[in-house]
Amino acid sequence: MKISVDLTLSPLSNNYEQHVIDFIKALRDSDFTVLENPLSTQVFGDFDQLMPFLNEKIKASFENQDICVLTMKVVKTDRSDYEPHF
Repeated sequence: MKISVDLTLSPLSNNYEQHVIDFIKALRDSDFTVLENPLSTQVFGDFDQLMPFLNEKIKASFENQDICVLTMKVVKTDRSDYEPHF
């Protein structure tokens, strides 16, 4: 089953930028489709492959920060080719 995942990582520290950059680079280094915008990062792929990958990367990211918030939305479809029609 194909899914689309929208992620927003928010480390609660003054030096958050490098932590976010490292997280996004880890997502980019995968075989999954990764799209970025100023507010979030989207990752697209097969549920059974993508979710364990995200679990590993989120855990590694959390282990490197004292306090960190991750907002995640999961949609049951691949929306990587979405283009607005307005």
